Amino acid sequence: MDSIKILVVDDESRMRKLVKDFLSKKGYIVLEAGDGEEAVDIFMNNKDIGLIILDVMMPKVDGFEAVSYTHLRA
Repeated sequence: MDSIKILVVDDESRMRKLVKDFLSKKGYIVLEAGDGEEAVDIFMNNKDIGLIILDVMMPKVDGFEAVSYTHLRA
């Protein structure tokens, strides 16, 4: 079985690292983004993402905007 790809989005790198370390140990493939804008770009280039763990309060594009944008573009 292929590993599930998870996108972790948070503007705090230490939080991304914490989540990534935990998920990687469980066998998941983890992609990271530091803001909503970067998350949308990664999502658009990786249609096989199975789950997005998304912070809401971020610079540039917040979590709510990122979700609505990816929903419209998917």
